[in-house]
Amino acid sequence: MSFSLWDLLVVFLIIMVFLPTYQQRKREALRWRLMQRIQEREGGVRIIAMIHRQESLSLLGLSLQRFIDIEDSEQVLRGIRSTDDKTPIDLLLHTPGGLVLASEQIAQALAAHPARVRVLVPHYAMSGGTLLALAADEIVMDENAVLGPIDPQLGRYPAASILEAVRLKGMTNVDDDTLVYADLARKAMIQVKHNAVNLLKRKHPIEEAKRIGQALTEGRWTHDYPLNVEELRALGISVKVGLCDEVYQLMDLYPQPSSRRPSVQYIPPPPKRTRPKANG
Repeated sequence: MSFSLWDLLVVFLIIMVFLPTYQQRKREALRWRLMQRIQEREGGVRIIAMIHRQESLSLLGLSLQRFIDIEDSEQVLRGIRSTDDKTPIDLLLHTPGGLVLASEQIAQALAAHPARVRVLVPHYAMSGGTLLALAADEIVMDENAVLGPIDPQLGRYPAASILEAVRLKGMTNVDDDTLVYADLARKAMIQVKHNAVNLLKRKHPIEEAKRIGQALTEGRWTHDYPLNVEELRALGISVKVGLCDEVYQLMDLYPQPSSRRPSVQYIPPPPKRTRPKANG
């Protein structure tokens, strides 16, 4: 039985169309098994992963930038609601942030869960991700992981910078649109600070909660400024360092697009050998 060049081309195209779907399904199955292993290892904890990375799913290798949106809040809220009140929750978080509405919904649901809630941060949880971390009973990070400020953004500009621009120029020297933006910016900063303080006062005295909330929302830093473990502790935010190996293995199952040559390469170390336990 012979195949023509056209037959081979058709087979090749079919493989190229279905291979990404197969690879995606395979990764999803590996993720489920690994999450189940972590849950069993932690003694019945409920793992919820919210990992925002670009993934190439199409034949053309197109990728989609992910962030916290309403769909995320709906899924996480369903996950929390389906968790027994006595079951702890570990939220594995890797995100650049996202919509304030979605972030605040998730944060309030985490704070209301009766059992212990931990947020695990292997790399970064910025903006809205930091708000979710404040809702947890415990924040556990990699030693090099970071959180970020939660000052609100209006379009392309930080709310604090809009107010500062109006202050410098004077209200009579800016147009009506800028004044409207300034009014929205003031309201946004009050609202975000109010929500942050409500989360913080569950673990901090009210005055300390206000101080931390003010620092995170006032525009002291640029919005993408990385707050490392040392700086978070200096602010008064309790952070634990040290994540299990399975967390990093799970992150590896959310690959970035591979449409270009990787800029970072290294030879992985050999697997760790476990010493046999001595008898007697």
